[in-house]
Amino acid sequence: MPLFSITLVRYTIPMFDKLTQKVSDALRFVAGKSAINEKNIDDAVDAIKMALLEADVNLRVVRRFVNSTIEEAKGEKVLRAVDPGQQFVKIVHDKLVSFLGDAKQDLKLRGPDVISTVLMLGLQGSGKTTSSAKLALRLKKEGRKPMLAACDLIRPAAVEQLSVLGNQIGIPVYKEEGASDPVKVYRGAVDWAQKNLIDTLIIDTTGRLQIDEAMMAELSRLRDAVKPDEMLLVADAMTGQSAVDIAKTFDEKIGLTGVILTKFDSDTRGGAALSLKTVTGKPLKFVGTGEKPEDFEPFHPDRVAGRILGMGDVVSLVEKAQEVIDQKEALALQKKMEKENFTLEDWLDQLRSVKKMGSIQSMLEMIPGMAGQVSEEDIDKADLKQQEVILSSMTRKERANHLIIGPSRRGRIARGSGTSVAEVARLIKKFEKMRGMMKKMAKFNKNPAAAQQMMARLQGGGMR
Repeated sequence: MPLFSITLVRYTIPMFDKLTQKVSDALRFVAGKSAINEKNIDDAVDAIKMALLEADVNLRVVRRFVNSTIEEAKGEKVLRAVDPGQQFVKIVHDKLVSFLGDAKQDLKLRGPDVISTVLMLGLQGSGKTTSSAKLALRLKKEGRKPMLAACDLIRPAAVEQLSVLGNQIGIPVYKEEGASDPVKVYRGAVDWAQKNLIDTLIIDTTGRLQIDEAMMAELSRLRDAVKPDEMLLVADAMTGQSAVDIAKTFDEKIGLTGVILTKFDSDTRGGAALSLKTVTGKPLKFVGTGEKPEDFEPFHPDRVAGRILGMGDVVSLVEKAQEVIDQKEALALQKKMEKENFTLEDWLDQLRSVKKMGSIQSMLEMIPGMAGQVSEEDIDKADLKQQEVILSSMTRKERANHLIIGPSRRGRIARGSGTSVAEVARLIKKFEKMRGMMKKMAKFNKNPAAAQQMMARLQGGGMR
């Protein structure tokens, strides 16, 4: 994982943070206890119930969750267990996983010799067109050869938006100027796909501000012509239970194979994600986690349940790191740290790697115990940006050997980065301190006992 220096400031709590904090508080009175009784369970479940209702989870879903949890938690298996507190937490975790969808649901696409089709559905403003491009990019990274078909012929500029997005991510977009029939455009797209050895056709369809008969009639006609392998509804997480109601209507009228929830990184309460599977019976397959084309992830119910319970999501964090960090480079960097050869050039590379991994705030949420613990603070993105600008204003020779950066060079770097000489000096001082710490940490990796002693001192208040 990249190494970096961060500064903390106030921020807006993202999705699930409030729920995580309340659920963690509820479990704290039960988890770890060597003996619990029915009242302990009732109190904990009641607190979790209120947390779920405040998170805008569907009332019927909350009732099911509460009843099934109490029924299982009050059995002999828990009350007489060796560690009943942990057993209760496991039950809550397993119930959350079940309500979120049990397991990650992959797209059911056919082999590369046959064109698979994905019909993207949703209301205007849900992020349907953007999600179509994000899905295409993910499939491309997985080794498939996707293309996009512009069949939203109602919304002004929808075709142009898809074309721009396709160009940005290197995905072909089929469109027909002046077209009025989406079925005709689809058939043209299939012909083009066959000639160009495309294996996945993602179709952006018409949307409206609200569900109406004209839209449903057009989508039904397109569905019958396409006979898609996947029919994915794109819904906005910020609309809460409205997203669940929309999914239910689309499934009844058109039929769905899954849901994509956008704006999953927002400060919404998370009720839609927790209610979708139970209310609609359809799995949540992907979530949009930001504005970049890469901010699009498969939905893992077990990992999300772990994050809600404050257990973090280390697996996802490691996967994010693996996407942007080369193993050989990581080993070379470790050797540099051991020998105190870590340079400003290496620091700049690490800052850029962090940016590729996405929001540092979202990474912190994946670390066990961090969710809800930084409710007043976040990463100072402006400070990270300033560090990158100052480092970029240096020459390669200066980044390779910071000791040559004297007063005149600091003045030139400050002018080039739009900062002050004092800020440049502060960055160099911070780097020297960090480099010393890195060398110590590299040694501790080879000496677990010393590392444990250091952690004990830090936890005992030795770090200031």
